[in-house]
Parts: sequence; structure tokens; C-alpha cells
Amino acid sequence: MPTPRWLQKPDWLENPWKQNPWFESVAVAQERARRRLPSSVYGALVAGSERGQTIADNQAAFCEIAFAPHVAGHQAERSQATSVMGLDVSLPVLISPTGVQAVHPEGEVAVARAAASRGTVMGLSNFASKSVEEVTATGAATFFQMYWTGDREVMVHRMQRAHAAGVVGLIATLDWSFSMGRDWGSPEIPEQVDLRTMVRMAPQVLRKPRWLYEFASSGSLPDLTAPNLAPPGETQGPTFFGAYFEWMNTPPPSWEDVDWMREQWHQVSGTPFMLKGVCRVDDALRAVDAGVTAISVSNHGGNNLDGTPATIRVLKPVADAVGDQVEVLLDGGVRRGSDVVKALALGARAVMIGRAYLWGLAANGETGVGNVLDVLRGGIDSALLGMGLSSVHQLTADHLVVPDGFHRALGVPEHRAAGPTP
Repeated sequence: MPTPRWLQKPDWLENPWKQNPWFESVAVAQERARRRLPSSVYGALVAGSERGQTIADNQAAFCEIAFAPHVAGHQAERSQATSVMGLDVSLPVLISPTGVQAVHPEGEVAVARAAASRGTVMGLSNFASKSVEEVTATGAATFFQMYWTGDREVMVHRMQRAHAAGVVGLIATLDWSFSMGRDWGSPEIPEQVDLRTMVRMAPQVLRKPRWLYEFASSGSLPDLTAPNLAPPGETQGPTFFGAYFEWMNTPPPSWEDVDWMREQWHQVSGTPFMLKGVCRVDDALRAVDAGVTAISVSNHGGNNLDGTPATIRVLKPVADAVGDQVEVLLDGGVRRGSDVVKALALGARAVMIGRAYLWGLAANGETGVGNVLDVLRGGIDSALLGMGLSSVHQLTADHLVVPDGFHRALGVPEHRAAGPTP
């Protein structure tokens, strides 16, 4: 006779860390990440610059857009497949490059495996905690991201190394002004994880035993170095703040530098080139002139110049201006599949996600990142079903209800200003 349920040992007593690993939304992943991570680590994920105006608007702006669904005539089969910079992907969601991913021992390697398993592209940061060789070894199609840091010889070396590792595209991120002075205080990020740091941070870390156990089981400590910035012939990269120091001591790039960077990458690899950080129409047109393959409409996730409009507000004017001359992606504030659909309807070919997958990584490693991608895929499918569409390529602005004054057409050249406002 089986033991009555009320006499059985509860799961939480058998394993106090046990929980259903699956989550149904990015919001749940975020909450699990908050509970799992030390406060300073979680704070680094959610922080925006200054008062946080831009990071808040990145998400809130999506809520101002509504759908116009059909009541019948829905399609039994719906496709999310598309292509980005010549690569076929199974859904219009890519992994945006983010710096040192110390939320999980496997970091970018786990994210790359999840991306590959879901048929999408991995974006790997210059400031990643795992080397480009480790990430491409997972088999994930990888775009390597570079900041304008170091001299030109150093940058060419980094391009050559990335190409040799097998990356299939370059992302140049230039939307970074190092805005700080957060109203709620900046999270503490140590220069390196040594004995002194561990003693100082012990109180907050010991309150998160699951996170501590994961790293202890892996036999490693959180890695705050940037191996992809290692000098030629060396494997040890600078610390995270060493990388910042290099960036701050590199003169900001000009449009001629963008031309040079794109040309150098073409000579090194011959694969596509994306310019990330575009918010203005005039910048988008300059990017077209520079010969880029794609642009990402991005404000660095609210970690750049605070007060910049949400990316979804500036997307349509930019997409309308460049037409089909370059591919347009959106990065910023995407938390659900319906957000993806709104971006595609306003002119994006795909979106790139950052915080969303980091919360999945913190919550459940590789499986958690895959879970986030599945959540977004499900939301996209639901939106397509409701609007009676069979493909993401059928999306247009007519499927949305957009309030007057929503779009922000920034930097429209004078010869265009006389025409109709996008």
C-alpha cells in the first residue's frame, strides 16, 4: 500500500533547491535570476544609466502598441523562419553580445549551445568571459562583436583571430558613451575575484547557496577577464576594468573609421558586417554609404546616453529611410514574442535580446536560455495565429494600432524633412 501523500517527505526537504526548471515567461526567468544571484551580480544585469529613463522606455513603449487581430481565417501552419546577414534562422530572435557572463559557470558557452539548439545565431562580445574559440567549438553560428578599442593593428589582430575561430560575421558596437552616475547607485563589480574580494563579498554570496554551489561544483570562480582582448601570442586577457581602460583611452571613431573597419573585416573574412547602435535617420544613411550589411537600432539597452528614446520608437523612421539597402534589426526592451512581432511589423528583419537570455542563463544555464527562446517563439506564433498570418514575412504596420506621435524620427536630413513624416 503506498504511503499517504501527507506522510511522504516533501520535495523541498529532500532537496531544498528543487523546483520546476521550466518557466513560462521572461518575467519568471528574471524573478528566478533575482532570487538566485548575489545582489551585486543581479544589479549589474538590470542597471541602466543615470535615472534609468531609457531602459524604462525601452520596455514601456511596446505597451503603447496594440494588435488588430482577426476572428476567423487563421492559418493552421505558421513559419518564423527568416535570414539575417545571409544566415538562415528558425526564428527572428538572435543572441545580442553582452559582456562578462558571470551569472553561470559556463557563461557564453552555455548560451551558444542553446542558440545552436534553437537554430539561431550567437552574438559574442569582445568582453566575453569565454574565448571565441570555445564558443565557436559549440557549433553555433557566431557573430563576433568588437568595440572601437586599441590601435588599428590590435583591432586587425582581433578580427583575424575571430575569423580563424570560424565566426561568420562581425558586429561593430559604437553606441557607448560610458554614462554613469546611476541614481540608485552602481552595482559593485570587483577588479578580480581574489581572496580579499571573496571575503568582502562573502555576506551576499553566502545568502545565495545555489549560485555558490554551481561555481564550486565547476571547480572555478567567476571569471572577470576578457580573453578575446588578449595580446597576440597570449591567452590571458585584461580584467573587465582593464578592458574599460583601453576603451576610454582610445579616441572615438569617425565615419572614416567605420569605413576602415568594414573594409578591414571584408579583407580578413569576407563575411557580413553589422553596425550596432543606430538611432538616427542620418546615421542610418551614413551606414548605408559605408557599405555595411546590417544595422541594429539600439541604445545599448539603456546603458548608454540616458534620455534616448526607446528603440521601438525610432525603428520605423530608420527602416523607412534605408529601405532594402541594408538589413535592419532591433535591440532593446524585448521581453515577449509579441514584442518581436511588433518590431518586425515596423520594419525589423529580426531582434536581438540581451537581458532576457541572461536571466534564463542565471535561472537554469543552457536549458534556461533555450527556455527563453522557446517562450519568445511561442509568443510569436500566438501573435501570427491571432492576426491570421502564415509567416513573419507577412507582417506590416497595418497589423498594429500605433498611437499618434509614437514614432521618433531623429536626425532626418533637410531634403527628406519636406516629405511625409514616417
